[in-house]
Amino acid sequence: MHIHILGICGTFMGGLAALACEAGHRVTGCDSAVYPPMSEQLRALGIELIEGYSADQMALAPDVFVIGNVVSRARLPDGSAKYPLMEAILNSGQPYTSGPQWLSGHVLHHPTHHATGPRHVLAVAGTHGKTTTAAMLAWILEGAGLQPGFLIGGVPLNFGVSARLGSGNAFVIEADEYDTAFFDKRSKFVHYRPRTAILNNLEFDHADIFDDLAAIERQFHHLVRTIPSTGRVVVNAAETSLQRVLAQGCWSEPMPFGGLSGHRGFSALGEPGEFAVLKAGAPVAQVRWNLGGAHNQMNAVAAIAAAEHLGVPPSLAAEALASFQNVKRRMEVRGTVRRAGGDITVYDDFAHHPTAIHTTVDGLRRQLDSAGRSAERILAIFEPRSNTMKLGSMTAQLPWSLARADLAFCHAGGLDWDARAALAPMGERAQVAGDLAQLLAQVGAAARPGDHLLCMSNGGFGGIHARLLAALAC
Repeated sequence: MHIHILGICGTFMGGLAALACEAGHRVTGCDSAVYPPMSEQLRALGIELIEGYSADQMALAPDVFVIGNVVSRARLPDGSAKYPLMEAILNSGQPYTSGPQWLSGHVLHHPTHHATGPRHVLAVAGTHGKTTTAAMLAWILEGAGLQPGFLIGGVPLNFGVSARLGSGNAFVIEADEYDTAFFDKRSKFVHYRPRTAILNNLEFDHADIFDDLAAIERQFHHLVRTIPSTGRVVVNAAETSLQRVLAQGCWSEPMPFGGLSGHRGFSALGEPGEFAVLKAGAPVAQVRWNLGGAHNQMNAVAAIAAAEHLGVPPSLAAEALASFQNVKRRMEVRGTVRRAGGDITVYDDFAHHPTAIHTTVDGLRRQLDSAGRSAERILAIFEPRSNTMKLGSMTAQLPWSLARADLAFCHAGGLDWDARAALAPMGERAQVAGDLAQLLAQVGAAARPGDHLLCMSNGGFGGIHARLLAALAC
């Protein structure tokens, strides 16, 4: 089969393209931002990439067009179509489908070359932690010899790729609640039909497509409706929003984690770097690893509970997590600059929602405190780049999210709301820059030996990490 993917350079669609190639399909694609690293990864797979969405791509005559959710029926100021290829597809009546629908029919519910039965899909959903938890779960299943397939919205360092078919029946997928396509406004995850699902957490996000939290809860319940009676819903017991989701109806085994101590589900006892895993209050495993943060501790407990549904003993899962190396862009050290009095460390993290920013900063602060390095400063450098943040619907939470940072630097270029006003409660601890050059100058003037420069964005952030390292090395 020849598929032509519109919006191929997105994380999800790029992963889908890799899976399609591995399955033996011919893959071509287009995007308006064909640039490294995704362009290099795709071209290395032999995928022909085309810049833009010109209608002349119809001449490729694929068997089906796979449409990413970046594509719309939008018009430019002159009245012409923003995506002329999509208009040509619709006008000609050529077959098209969404990425999640194609994935469901050709990968998730299609036997592998080495398996005779259907896939056991394990979906990881939640506002935060999907990528890391999915990576943990895939690594646990790999350690158990199950050779899982996976599609993850990041690159797990243990695997070095974001997607693979795998040779076993298990398939781990990061289950996103964002909409499927312009012609299918359901959340992506309703297409996946998992047998095991992790509901990690749930709060308001994606203000560009959801009116309120209740609307997102409804989509999460649509996911719950698709899980069979023999399935398992691993649900965060501390999240009232998720309790409301299950209260709408649950036909599978609910397996709570975290939250109430001693409940029949899974919980943790101890510090994030070394802790006991409990089931129904009784120890079943001991995790010792290099990751910090209470959020990672809970991510691990959720992954262990999900793997158990596939027959992996918690003790074996804990052994696998001892060698878990996290995911690119999750507190990833991009480099250090040697200075008398202490190195300056530059980190890259994907945090962009206020809760994620708070969790990331707090996790680093706790890590420094536990190592006896409380005097070392955290400089939080961030850009409100997500659609939700650009709309300004969460600006009131920004001072809270940055409370444990010593200094905060905001890249406010292109925002329609006043970043200075939003950060005013932080006083002189916060600075705002209209462009990257000004931001670099602000951080460079403030940085001193021993500082930790934590860069947070869900985009490339203009290559700020390398530019900071170069500027500080002078």
